[in-house]
Amino acid sequence: MIEIRVPTLGESVTEATIGRWFKKPGESVKVDEPLVELETDKVTIEVPAPAGGVLSAVAVHDGETVAVGALLGEITEGAVGAAADKSAPTSTRRPDQKTGTGKPIGAGPGEQRAPVPERQPAAAAAKPAAPAKKAEPAIAPSVRRLGAESGIDVATIEGTGKDGRVTKGDMLAEIERAAAEPMPIAQPAAALQLRAPSPPDDATCEERVRMTRLRQTIARRLKDAQNTAAMLTTFNEVDMSTVMALRNQYRDLFEKKHGIKLGFMGFFVRACVQALREIPAVNSEIDGTDIVYKNYYHIGVAVGSERGLVVPVVRDCQDKTLAEIEKEVVDMGRRARDGELKIEEMQGGTFTISNGGVYGSLMSTPILNAPQSGILGMHKVQDRPVVVDGKIEARPMMYLALTYDHRIVDGRDAVTFLVRVKECLEDPARLVLDL
Repeated sequence: MIEIRVPTLGESVTEATIGRWFKKPGESVKVDEPLVELETDKVTIEVPAPAGGVLSAVAVHDGETVAVGALLGEITEGAVGAAADKSAPTSTRRPDQKTGTGKPIGAGPGEQRAPVPERQPAAAAAKPAAPAKKAEPAIAPSVRRLGAESGIDVATIEGTGKDGRVTKGDMLAEIERAAAEPMPIAQPAAALQLRAPSPPDDATCEERVRMTRLRQTIARRLKDAQNTAAMLTTFNEVDMSTVMALRNQYRDLFEKKHGIKLGFMGFFVRACVQALREIPAVNSEIDGTDIVYKNYYHIGVAVGSERGLVVPVVRDCQDKTLAEIEKEVVDMGRRARDGELKIEEMQGGTFTISNGGVYGSLMSTPILNAPQSGILGMHKVQDRPVVVDGKIEARPMMYLALTYDHRIVDGRDAVTFLVRVKECLEDPARLVLDL
C-alpha cells in the first residue's frame, strides 16, 4: 500500500480543506495523475498520485479539514493497477462495495476469479467507449464550474494541460472567443422568453454555496485591514501620452529582443520604486510600537482569478530591468489565473499595485494589503480634455489612487509619493536618470 498524505503547504499554512476527489475508491490511477484538490487560505493545490495502481481507500471526504502530513488515502500499486485497466468497468468498481482493497484482483486467490471479468466484455462489447470516459472526473472543479456557468461543453475544448487536460486558461480563452462572436438576431427574443417570471417560492431563485477557504481568508483580511489601519485615499491623474508613445515606438523591437510585449505595469513598478525610495514611510509597516522600514522593494501585483483576488510578489524590483519586471508580471498573472502559484510567491510584499482599469474602472479606493502601509490603484486610460500651454487638448488620462495607513504615513508624504509617480510616468527619462 502506498499512502497519500497532505504535502507541505508553505510557510504559516498548517491545514487545508478537501475541495474534491477526482477519483473514487476502486478506480485506476496513473503516476502523477491528480487525485484530490486541497483548498488553503491562499492557494488551491492538486495532490498527484505518488504511484500507479488502484485507489484502494479514502480517509477523508469533501469539505473535511486536514492538517499537513495527514493521511488522505491509500493506493494499491503494481499489478493491481494494470489489471484494473484491462478488466471491465464492473470489475473495477467491485472494491467500492466494502473496503476498496481490490482483493479479487490480487495474486493467488484473485486469479481464481479471472472468469468473472472475462464474462463482462461480452456484455459490455457494445459499449467499448464507456471506459474511456472515465478520464472525465480528472477535470478540475473550477473548469466544470466555468463550463456550467457559460454553457460551454468542456469536452469540445482542446486542452493544453498535462495529458491533454483542459485548464482554466483554456476555458477562459474559449469563453472570451465565444463572447466575441456576433449574436444571432433571433437570440434576444429567445432570451426574453426564457426569462419568464418564476413563482417566488421556486427553489431555483436562490443558490447557497459554501465559501472557499481562499474567499474566507480574503474577506477576513480585508475586514481586518479596515478595522486596524487608519486608511485614507488621495488621488491624482497622469497624462499617459509619453508612455503610450514610447510603447508604440519600441513595441516591436522590445518584443523581438525580450520575447514579451511591452505593457504599462513595468513603468508603474519602476515609478513606484523611485517614489518609495524618496518616501520610505510608504514602504514600511507597524510592528507593535515599532515602525519597520524596508530597504528593499518587493512589489505585489493584484490579480483577479476565478477563485478570488491573489497578489503575487515581484521581488527586488530595484535590481530588475523593465523587461525582467514585465516577464515576471505576465508569468505570475498567467499562473494565478491557472491556480499554479506557490504560497511563497505571494508572501513578503512591501507595497501593492492594483489595476482596476483592466475591468474598466474609472476610479476606486483600494484597500490596504495588510500589514503594508500603501497600495496604488491604477484605472482606465480615457481621453479627456485638458489644458496644455493654454490650449484645450484631448489627452489619454488615467486617475491614480493611493490608499495609505495614516498612522505612519502623513498626508504630505502620501501626496508627494503620488506626485513622484505621476512625474516619472509623464517623463520616463526620470527613471533612467534616477530623478
